[in-house]
Amino acid sequence: MQKNDLDILARTLYGEARGEGTEGMEAVANVIMNRYRKPKWYTGYIVLNGKKVPDIAETCRKKSQFSCWNEKDVNRQKILSVAENCQIFQECLQVASRALSGELIDFTNGADFYHTRQIMPAWAKGHTPCYECGNHLFYNDVK
Repeated sequence: MQKNDLDILARTLYGEARGEGTEGMEAVANVIMNRYRKPKWYTGYIVLNGKKVPDIAETCRKKSQFSCWNEKDVNRQKILSVAENCQIFQECLQVASRALSGELIDFTNGADFYHTRQIMPAWAKGHTPCYECGNHLFYNDVK
């Protein structure tokens, strides 16, 4: 893991799930960690000692994967400017720390995708959520 994994993971949780409480933040953290652990197209990589290796921060920031990092997303400025002493961001840091240390239990059944209830992305059609939390539906059967 790289030095900025904690910060980027916490900012991603803040941008994607700050209104979903601890369970929602943990669920999104599990999706990110599940993506990081799977060598698939959605995993972000860096080159370390001449080798391409999975990276948590780059998994979070991979183009078009977590909308809060998209250039035109309204959450992008919020995640970049959130105050370190913000109570919700502090909770995001705690969840991110537990995820990075392996203390977070994956109660999402291996989910590696999610979306809000307000949208139905094309990739979700024909798939059944494996977990539901607040405003989000989670999936583990998307190719």
